[in-house]
Amino acid sequence: MKKDIHPEYRAVVFQDVSAGVSFLTKSTVKTKDTTKWEDGKEYPMLKVDISSASHPFYTGKQKFVDAAGRVEKFNKKFQGNYFGKK
Repeated sequence: MKKDIHPEYRAVVFQDVSAGVSFLTKSTVKTKDTTKWEDGKEYPMLKVDISSASHPFYTGKQKFVDAAGRVEKFNKKFQGNYFGKK
């Protein structure tokens, strides 16, 4: 294997901001933030919006999305002029 071409593989804390859950795993992700873990050591930290702790597939909780509101907002924005309609 060639030297100095592979990213550093290290322990990283991923923090799910929507569920308030953190987990420690290994990754090559680069981050500027750090946090102190349960073992007292400081690790690089990456904040994520969704993980298995907050994803509807794993939690069984579905979030309601107002699709009708989105369509109305789109139609209002383009006022029916999309795809050449007038």
